[in-house]
Parts: sequence; C-alpha cells; structure tokens
Amino acid sequence: MCDDGIRLAYGQHLCFPHIRILYPTAPQRPYTLAAGSMMHVWFDRKELSQDIPEDLATIEPMAEEINRVIDQEVKQGISIDRIILGGFSMGGGMALQMGYRFRPDLGGIIACSSFLNTGSKVYEVLHQHPAVHRPPLLMCHGTKDDLVAHEWGDSTFKQLQALGVTGTFHTFKDLYHTMSAEEILALQNWILQRLPEKY
Repeated sequence: MCDDGIRLAYGQHLCFPHIRILYPTAPQRPYTLAAGSMMHVWFDRKELSQDIPEDLATIEPMAEEINRVIDQEVKQGISIDRIILGGFSMGGGMALQMGYRFRPDLGGIIACSSFLNTGSKVYEVLHQHPAVHRPPLLMCHGTKDDLVAHEWGDSTFKQLQALGVTGTFHTFKDLYHTMSAEEILALQNWILQRLPEKY
C-alpha cells in the first residue's frame, strides 16, 4: 500500500502495491544529548560514541512497545516472516536490537546510517544463542556521514556477520547523514527480493 504523503529524499517514494508500510514516530522522552530536553527519540544516549555502554533502561521498554505493534500486525494476518523492520540512524539501531535480541523471527532488518555500541547486548545474545534463526540484514551508510561515522556502521556489520548474521552492507560515496535516491532504490530492491508479490 502506498502513502502519497510519505516522500523521501529527492522526491522518491518507497512504495509497493502489495506491501503496507508503517511509519511510527518515536515517543518523546528526555534526551541526554539535548541537555535533557524532550525529544522524539527511540532511546537515550549519554554520549554520541560507539565506545560507551548502551542505555538498556530505555531500549528495553521501547522494545516492548515495538513488539506490541508487530504482534498487532500478526493478529491481522501478516505472517511474521513477511514483516521487515527498519529505520534510519537511531531507528536503525532500534531495528538491530529488535531483530537480533527480541524478534529473530522477523523477515528482515534494515539499518541506514546506524550502529551498535561496541559492547552491545545484541552481540552478547547472538554469542549465547548461535543456533537461533536470524533475519537477513541490509545496512547502508554514507562515507561522509558527519554524525554517525561510516566506520561505526561498517564495524557493526562486520561484528554481526562474525556472529552469524547474513546480509549486505552498502556504502554510498560522499553521502552525509541523510538518504539518497540511490539508497532508496537499494532498499526497494532488497525488500522486493524478500517480499515478492506472489509467494
């Protein structure tokens, strides 16, 4: 299902005739990086760095909220292996948490301009449960990202791969912390490979 009100970078639509796309908004919460101001963020960060502990106290309650959304879709008749969860920046980080900690039964995970902290709980869970099914992963990152370093995304992907996650990492030259038409096309093609119209 297409929503003509949703328009991504360069006027491109991420739109499919046989797929319904939900665009949830993160709830408001006090955000440490904004001096405690209320912000729409999926979880809190004490510092924008790969090398600090992740804030499990805000990640885990958010995972419960996202689980409720997923369960509602399943109740409406959508097979769990036909649900792909994705996001940009912090949203992509939350998608990684969901797919590899809380909902390994999902059909796929997309994380654009995103990363996991070096000591992420995700890595611990994957190490402890090596035989568990893991959804395929698509990660995308721009080389000139000046907020979330390309190296953070690349190292996240390599560590996930080393723990048994299969997927693809796309690098986009000269792309900052945003999305391009080329990236949206890559997302579209990847989604259609996993969710063909006839199955």
